[in-house]
Amino acid sequence: MDRETFESIVIEALDSLPPEFARYLTNVEVRIEARPSRDQRRALGLRPWQTIYGLYEGVPLTERADGDPLLPDVITIFQAPLVRDFPSRDALRAEVRRTVLHEIAHFFGISDERLHELDAY
Repeated sequence: MDRETFESIVIEALDSLPPEFARYLTNVEVRIEARPSRDQRRALGLRPWQTIYGLYEGVPLTERADGDPLLPDVITIFQAPLVRDFPSRDALRAEVRRTVLHEIAHFFGISDERLHELDAY
């Protein structure tokens, strides 16, 4: 799948966000990369056979002090592992949306453990 088509799927997922959540994302940059960088993999402790579909990098809203100037938060969606693991367009669209929502949950301060408790996996 070409990057432009994949990007349109990511944009579709972002456009589906309810306005009450989307309004908080004005200082969040969403990037698309082929796969996690060596530095990202190292920071996460990923083994060579492991991968991730998305990554949130920043300071979650729940950990911010009022008035602190912050760099933009970054959500990166990794195209290669998603396209590899979800070959049908419908399955890919659903997993991209799930991945985008997952990373946005981290931006709002929701941990992986809490997402498991909420049955969001």
